[in-house]
Amino acid sequence: MKNVLEYLEKTAKDSKDKIAIIEEDKNCSYFDLLQTSKKVGTALSKKISSKEPVPVLMEKGINALYSFFGIIYAGGFYILLNPDLPTTRLEKILEILDAKVIVTDETNFKIAMDIGKNKEILKIEDLQKESISEETLQSVRDKALSVDPLYANFTSGSTGEPKGVVVSHGSVIDFIDVFTEKFDINKNDIIGNQAPFDFDVSVKDIYSSIKTGATLVIIPKKFFSMPVKLLDYICYNNVTTLIWAVSALCLITTFHGLDYKVPVSLNKIFFSGEVMPLKHLKEWINHLQNATFINLYGPTEITCNCTFHIVDKNLEYEKQLPLGKSFDNEEVFLLDENNKQIEIPNKIGEICVKGSALALGYYNNLDITKDKFIQNPLNNKYIDYIYKTGDLGYLSENNDLYFSGRKDFQIKHMGHRIELEEIERNIEKIPKIVRACCIYHEEKSKIYAFYVGEISKIEIHDTLKQVLPIYMMPNVITQVDEMPMTKNGKIDRKSLMNTVIERKKNGRTNS
Repeated sequence: MKNVLEYLEKTAKDSKDKIAIIEEDKNCSYFDLLQTSKKVGTALSKKISSKEPVPVLMEKGINALYSFFGIIYAGGFYILLNPDLPTTRLEKILEILDAKVIVTDETNFKIAMDIGKNKEILKIEDLQKESISEETLQSVRDKALSVDPLYANFTSGSTGEPKGVVVSHGSVIDFIDVFTEKFDINKNDIIGNQAPFDFDVSVKDIYSSIKTGATLVIIPKKFFSMPVKLLDYICYNNVTTLIWAVSALCLITTFHGLDYKVPVSLNKIFFSGEVMPLKHLKEWINHLQNATFINLYGPTEITCNCTFHIVDKNLEYEKQLPLGKSFDNEEVFLLDENNKQIEIPNKIGEICVKGSALALGYYNNLDITKDKFIQNPLNNKYIDYIYKTGDLGYLSENNDLYFSGRKDFQIKHMGHRIELEEIERNIEKIPKIVRACCIYHEEKSKIYAFYVGEISKIEIHDTLKQVLPIYMMPNVITQVDEMPMTKNGKIDRKSLMNTVIERKKNGRTNS
């Protein structure tokens, strides 16, 4: 198997009339999904070349999936552009992609026109009107390889610009085959999608569904600010499986939503993106004793996840959950500062990953790709690429992997990996800013921004809103007279945080 369309075609053949996708008040069957995707693919085949990036500007939903699979049928790879992102960020992504066309819908057509100057804007509503040409689609498929790109997701970058992580068909197939079998995701499951389609958690929702014939329920994002309606929606649709970011699960328990209603149909709950707070996990377990809970770990660059830990409900986890053990066909190991492998318990090193699930690198950015995807320092005999995650970890006595913080200034916040340097660089671009520094407070899950310059915090906040996604916005902005320095000439981050503590003591606000 070398193309994810084989998932869709087999499932559409076996379960022709089954509901594939539910989106609020509308749905589509697997047959509809297949046929409409072929129509879109036939239309797009006249517009794009093989292995070409095709940005899709629209909200997650059935039309987005028609677009994705249509792009694949045409031989290209898709990139979801979230309309909620600031215009300047969307323009930067388009600049990196250098794509010829943008696929959008009627709702977002004006935005597409504004950001897509010199590009052809195609409406999904029009593409669906094309007649299917099986001959055209087959000629595209005949040239396809498993290493061809399937999608790209843009993540935060330390240079101040987003990075497009490109993932192949083969990597997704390799992961999804193992993932669905290991956790018995099957045609009887109903998967409740939380993640935006530009976030790789959604890859598990989409491809677990089309491989197994499960039904994918796209939960409207508005419900994630309304726990009661969110639970009502899950229960109404008899959702069996959640593959969510930790922050989304904690939203429900923070407001004691499970005391209002327990979604008893749930039997599998996966979580990732951040360390799961044990008190929130216990509340979920107490209300759903028969469900299986799985902690997943892995950055976008290794295709969804590389490790898993099935929660033992009879075990008291004293500090935190382990990241667990690696998925089949992936090797996860620790390297010390001298690139020597750590195999003894309790010694901290950098988490590294190798295997067929590794991404193809960063689109249109070979320099950073070469810096992050490197030759395995443990092997000098043949090409053997690994990805150094920048996460620190250690092994327990029973060889389970535990997370132990970050090596650099990348953080995990609201389910996203964020380079603090990207926030700093965008602050420093603001006129009147002399210097900026950002710090992440793990316990409070807050991003603190400190700056030197004669400008108000409101002006900084309003400017950043124009360039950064909501999840990258600083939670607290603090003006300082100068950046305190350590004896080694680096910014003294501990001293900056003490500034916040002192101001709180004195009753002064910071943002």
